[in-house]
Amino acid sequence: MKLTVTTLAERPELVGPMWRMLDTWPEFMLHDPVGWANIGRIVGELPEYVLVGTDEEGTVVARAFSVPFELHTEGRESLPPTGWDQALLWAFSDLRRGRKPDTVSAIEITIATDRQGQGLSGQMLTAMRENAASRGFSELIAPVRPSAKHLEPHADMGEYARRVRDEDGLPYDPWLRVHVRAGGVIESVAPASMTIGGSVGQWREWTGLPFDNDGPVDVPGALVPVHCEATRGYGVYVEPNVWVRHRI
Repeated sequence: MKLTVTTLAERPELVGPMWRMLDTWPEFMLHDPVGWANIGRIVGELPEYVLVGTDEEGTVVARAFSVPFELHTEGRESLPPTGWDQALLWAFSDLRRGRKPDTVSAIEITIATDRQGQGLSGQMLTAMRENAASRGFSELIAPVRPSAKHLEPHADMGEYARRVRDEDGLPYDPWLRVHVRAGGVIESVAPASMTIGGSVGQWREWTGLPFDNDGPVDVPGALVPVHCEATRGYGVYVEPNVWVRHRI
C-alpha cells in the first residue's frame, strides 16, 4: 500500500482521527511521565513535525512524531543515555528558550493495528527523514525501541543491537533493520531511555499480573523485566533503547 503522508500543520483536521487510530502499545507504556506531559505538546506546538499517513480512502492508518532540538552544543554533544525522555525534554526546553535546533529526533512511528506488516513503518520513516531535510536539517536521530526485543527480555540490549543476519549482515531485529536499510547507523544504547514507575496496584492494573514478590517481573511487551519492590509497594521499569543516527 502506498501512503499519502502530510504534516498535521498542513491537515489539522486529521488530529482527531490520528488520536483515535487503534494501536498495539502496551498499557504500561502510556504511563511514562515525560511522555504523558509532552506528547500532546508536539501536536499543539510542533504540528509541522507530526506526520499523518492516510490510505486510498483517506483513512488515517499511520502517524509519526519527531522533535527538533540543539544537540551540537556544550554539554550535549553525545547522544544521551536517557534517550527518548531526554529528547523530549531538550526539545521543549529549547523551544521555550528560543534556541536554534540543529537536529531532529524521532519520537514515535505507529501503524494502525489492522495495517501492520505491510511496510508502512518504512514509508513513515522515509517521510520523517524527508520532512527533516525539507526543514534544513542534515541529521535525524532515533531512540529506537527494537520491535522483537520483548521476546527476549533478559538479553543484553547491547548484544541484541549488534546481532546481524547471516544472509545479508543486516540487523536481526526487524525495526532496527528498517532503520539501517533507510540509511541509519546504529550508534549506541540508551540504557535509561524511558522510566516508568508505579505502585504495585497500578502495575497490576496495567498488566494483569500479581506483582506480589520482590524481584524482576517479565511483563508482556516490556523489553526488560520490571523491577518489583512488592514489600515497599512499587515497581519501576527502565527501558533501554538503541540510538540510530541518520545523515540526510
